[in-house]
Amino acid sequence: MILSLAIATLLAPQIGQAKPVGITMVQARAIALRAAPGHIEKAEREREGGGMRYSFDIRQGQRIHEIGVDSVTGRIVENKFEPLNARD
Repeated sequence: MILSLAIATLLAPQIGQAKPVGITMVQARAIALRAAPGHIEKAEREREGGGMRYSFDIRQGQRIHEIGVDSVTGRIVENKFEPLNARD
C-alpha cells in the first residue's frame, strides 16, 4: 500500500501537466473561415464517423457552407453546401 501511494505521488505532477490532444474550437473556427469565408451561424463539437470534429454552418449569401474540421488533426473532413432552409 505504501508503494502504491509513493508511485501515485511521483506520477501526480506529470498527470496534471499532460498536453491536450488536438485543436481548440477557436483554431477550428479559423480553419473553417479560411476555407469558406462568411458568417458562422452554427458551431458545435460532435462525434461523427467514429471520431470527434467541429462542425460549422457558414452563411454565404443565399446558401450555407458546412465545414467539418477534425478535432485532432485540424484537417477539413467535410466541405459541402446546403440550401438556407436545410437544417440538421
